[in-house]
Amino acid sequence: MQIKPILSALRRHKAGTFLIAMQIALTLAIVCNALFIIHQRLAHLSEPTGIDETNIFVIQNEWVGSSTTDQADAKIVEDLRVLRELSSVQDVTSSNSYPLRGGGWDDGIKLKPDQLQDTTGSTVYFGDDHFVDTLGLRLIAGRNFRAEEISRMDWRDRLGPAQVMVTKALADKLFPNGDAVGKTIYLVGGPTTIVGVVQMLQAQSVDRWAADFAYRALIVPKRLATSLGVFYIVRARPGQLDAAIRAAPKALFEHNPRRILDEKDGVLSFSQVRSRAYERDRGMAILMGVICVVLLAITAAGIVGLTSFWVGQRRKQIGVRRALGATQRDILNYFMTENLLISSGGALIGVLLAIAINLWLVTRFEMNRLSLVYVLAGVVILLLLGQGAVLAPAMRASRVPPVEATRSV
Repeated sequence: MQIKPILSALRRHKAGTFLIAMQIALTLAIVCNALFIIHQRLAHLSEPTGIDETNIFVIQNEWVGSSTTDQADAKIVEDLRVLRELSSVQDVTSSNSYPLRGGGWDDGIKLKPDQLQDTTGSTVYFGDDHFVDTLGLRLIAGRNFRAEEISRMDWRDRLGPAQVMVTKALADKLFPNGDAVGKTIYLVGGPTTIVGVVQMLQAQSVDRWAADFAYRALIVPKRLATSLGVFYIVRARPGQLDAAIRAAPKALFEHNPRRILDEKDGVLSFSQVRSRAYERDRGMAILMGVICVVLLAITAAGIVGLTSFWVGQRRKQIGVRRALGATQRDILNYFMTENLLISSGGALIGVLLAIAINLWLVTRFEMNRLSLVYVLAGVVILLLLGQGAVLAPAMRASRVPPVEATRSV
């Protein structure tokens, strides 16, 4: 196939060629970045929490009336006992928050008391001696809390536990040599000793600001005792999650009816917690997917329309070529090659535009840099789309009979 005659013909149709090339370029730039965003969001959706999500549900309990710290703590202890007596419940713990909740406590950690800057930030979970077993955490070094180490704490009290457990990610950040157990670290409330390390425990927030310490979590041997309420994290026996979800609120109200369990948020299975936590990411992925489909459809329609218009304009020339011996395959190849040249030019501009858009997103919204894999994937998609879109009008052109050469317009 001679390229020079095709380029000569395109120079006579500059406006249409330019518009289609720019449409392809703009589509490529948006599709590349959209695919990148979709992949990031989907990867975010599947991030593990480190807990036994299948069998865990959460109860948000609030008390009616005011209580002292001692009274609130006594109520919590009784509630935990009531829940553990249920046949469908394997274990239960109380805490200030839980993974993917969307909010909770965090603290800066230092390695020296006179250190000005924190070594790292960390999520803070309150947990008793049942916390590890209830969440299904894997203890990989040191030991769990002992019952006598658990103390009550009010919101206004200073966080200064004598012992803590940390996640592996936090231990590796603080002590890269792997010898975190027994070491002293410094919280806002003072020094504390690491007694255990768990494999993984995700932070309460999945927002971008928390990404740097997503798995750096600190577990303190505290029971949050306040009249404002508390979270009960319940682990059902395998296969009995639904039964435990039905039985737990009923048992709590029978024991002490002076409490509030919100109809919407009072009892949540962890699948509901995960769904709510990643609702925005899921919505963004769907939106980006819809935008990609719409842009690709519009681009394909533009290619089909322009090529069909050119075929209508060139019927006489096509008939002349057929009369001079050009086969249907020659005509088909001509239009396919012509479109490939336009698409390649648009793709080249689109690659530069895609990188420019990504650099703007990186500086404006702190996104990651676009991988060349997505650029190459976008180029392939657009080239294949262009060839597929031009196929129907090109085949129609190839069926123009030689007699068209003798017809006058």
